[in-house]
Amino acid sequence: MQTPPPFEYERATSIEGAIASLQRRGPEARIIAGGHSLLPMMKLRLASPSYLIDINDLDELSYIRQDDGQVAIGALTRHAELLDSELLARVFPAFRDAELVIADPVVRNRGTIGGSLCQADAAEDLSAVCLALHGSVILRGPDGERVVGLGEFHIGPYMTAVKDGEMLTEVRLPVGRGGGSAHEKVERRAGDWAIAAASAAVWLEGGKIVDAGIALSAVGPTTVHVSRAEELLRGSDPSDELFEQAGQIASDDCNPFADGRGPVDYKRHLAGVTTKRALRRAVARALGQEA
Repeated sequence: MQTPPPFEYERATSIEGAIASLQRRGPEARIIAGGHSLLPMMKLRLASPSYLIDINDLDELSYIRQDDGQVAIGALTRHAELLDSELLARVFPAFRDAELVIADPVVRNRGTIGGSLCQADAAEDLSAVCLALHGSVILRGPDGERVVGLGEFHIGPYMTAVKDGEMLTEVRLPVGRGGGSAHEKVERRAGDWAIAAASAAVWLEGGKIVDAGIALSAVGPTTVHVSRAEELLRGSDPSDELFEQAGQIASDDCNPFADGRGPVDYKRHLAGVTTKRALRRAVARALGQEA
């Protein structure tokens, strides 16, 4: 049986206490919440933190609320809570799309949005959703808080902008008028990691796309931000021809590698297909034509 290397364990009683422990213990300390990403990596000796700080008692980090033109989600909010949230289903339906195809009920009941984003796995679904929605994260450390956009948060495979002594406390998503979003995923079996997946968000005004967001999962070393396709969409009338062009850009601009889930050409093809599907559904939702 695979076992992780020895480590010390602390159950945090406050955010300030968790940050103090991170600062005191240095880079060998890690935050743990759901543990469904970190513990398997520890068992495989791919991660070897010497100190774990459990934040499961920090209920103040579990919430979904809307105020000041944005939706704020606490880092400890579970996948199951994201799936059940009527607020997210109404304002950002891509969340429910993604949560319906993430893992299984055991993982969804314990896994958290903060853990998903901090794992920085390129095949993870919520990173693409939050990036397409122009989201940002709040990182709190001993010197206070700072805001980092999702486009700058993932800096490499399994690497984030979180500094030593910091922890992710909140995800923020701006709410715009005339918005619609969707997440499309192709997987080998239900709940598996994606072969390829796409999140798309659009904001319409007067029938035109005034802003857009597109992000891909599992087709690069990190979540892929398809900025060229976003530029194409802005100021354009929605059409299948436009979505076809955006899908082609997504296929061209991703950087997949061959593995047990498929060859490079297949993944590029799926990146384009899922992008087109996500854009069609996002626009339909923005127009009130699909729930």
